Amino acid sequence: MTPETWERFRAVLFDLDGVVTPTAVVHMRAWSEMFNAYLGEHAPDQPPYTDRDYFDHVDGKPRYDGVRDFLRSRGIRLPEGSSDDPPTANTVRGLGNRKNDAFNAVLERDGVEAYPGSVAFIDHLRDLGVPLAVVSSSANAPSVLEAAGILDRFETVVSGAVAEEQHLPGKPAPDTFLYAARVLGAEPAEAVVLEDAVSGVRAGAAGDFAVVVGVDRGAGHDALAAAGATLVVSDLAELLPHPKETA
Repeated sequence: MTPETWERFRAVLFDLDGVVTPTAVVHMRAWSEMFNAYLGEHAPDQPPYTDRDYFDHVDGKPRYDGVRDFLRSRGIRLPEGSSDDPPTANTVRGLGNRKNDAFNAVLERDGVEAYPGSVAFIDHLRDLGVPLAVVSSSANAPSVLEAAGILDRFETVVSGAVAEEQHLPGKPAPDTFLYAARVLGAEPAEAVVLEDAVSGVRAGAAGDFAVVVGVDRGAGHDALAAAGATLVVSDLAELLPHPKETA
């Protein structure tokens, strides 16, 4: 596809962390601190949690799914618990809530700025009149967008909280993207998905969207392409039309 064809789409659906804002770094730090504290206290024979674990088991998934999948990879079984479990509870949901508290503390302390290339691309699509949505596994998506000053760019935000309310399975299932497309009045064949996580790319591919753009912020070009990305870029600025050269 060429930059001049964007106006033919009826919806463009953005993942948030790692695509629009660099909050993936905040998430990675929060996951690492939480899991390594847990392993150090309760499973000291286990090797430390690493960034590779993030990309293999956590990236792009709903929070509790990420906890569950990482623990399973280490052969650790914990009771599921309740979403109301305190962060001190040694349950799947307690650990997830502990991670969420860590993320919110970093966000409040440091704030967040959107990737300049992503903002330029989003504004380009808005100028074309293309409806835009954010589809994020994070329940904090609206607050992140507000902190970055770009919440008003999107017609809808399908966050982890919305997915829970609507009983939508998380990525790599395509349901959250399909729901966002419906909200914007688009069929999958008329919509584009932009994702940096392997699980998110798989969700876009499973939903039969017209284009699935992989944004390589660390998952790797080959991994994103193998997951079903139609196109892989390192920054959304690559999707902008280039000014015509003058003689």
